[in-house]
Amino acid sequence: MNSNYLISKNIDDYFIGINNAFKFVRKFFKELFKPPFYIKEIVIQTYEIGVKSLLLITLTGFIVGIVFTKQSRPSLEEFGATSWLPSLIGIAVVRALGPLVTALICAGKVGSSIGAEIGSMKVTEQIEAMEVSAINPFKYLVVTRVIASTIAIPILAMYCSFVGLIGSYINIHSMEATSILVFYKRAFSSLTFLDIITSIVKCVSYGFTIGIVGSYKGFNASQGTRGVGKAANTAVVVAMFLIFLEEMLIVQVANWFRI
Repeated sequence: MNSNYLISKNIDDYFIGINNAFKFVRKFFKELFKPPFYIKEIVIQTYEIGVKSLLLITLTGFIVGIVFTKQSRPSLEEFGATSWLPSLIGIAVVRALGPLVTALICAGKVGSSIGAEIGSMKVTEQIEAMEVSAINPFKYLVVTRVIASTIAIPILAMYCSFVGLIGSYINIHSMEATSILVFYKRAFSSLTFLDIITSIVKCVSYGFTIGIVGSYKGFNASQGTRGVGKAANTAVVVAMFLIFLEEMLIVQVANWFRI
């Protein structure tokens, strides 16, 4: 009897959580177009997310470009098709690796940061204090951070793709002395307008997901400092899961358009 009760309670809690998440997202879109807009806070949060993630994105993107090129070369050499290496790298980096690597890094760094920051404000009752001061805490804390992540992460993803291609070029140039103009011409020759649009849609959806998940977990944190850590950890796990799910769905939709 007790086990059946626990199972039933867990199922109820699961669907209640989904319902609360949908309400949270709906409230975001309702507040999005209402003044005040806190432009200064959006700029500050965009700086926090973008500029402070730049070094990590640079190192990761550069390494990904070099490693993927090294791993791809032996397979193409078997067929005497190493000249296709720049095209392969361009497709792989722009379509998938750049956006996905950036999103996963930001899910760990930005998602946990947003969850911990808002969560600590929640458990220390700073959010209630903002309400007393006639400031809309949801608008000031959640909307600004979600907008900032939605803006910053696509920019970081494009930068990551660019750095990844530079890493790939350095590896190819060391082996074949290919000029940078020839490399980039070949890298972008196989890309289509649909590839670019798909990558942008991915990045925007990743940025929104990271921001909204981190904000939701932080805004609903409880149990003191332990709840803050749990909110930050859960924000990372859920954001990464949703990123992979979005990747699968967007790629499938894009493939329908290619047929």
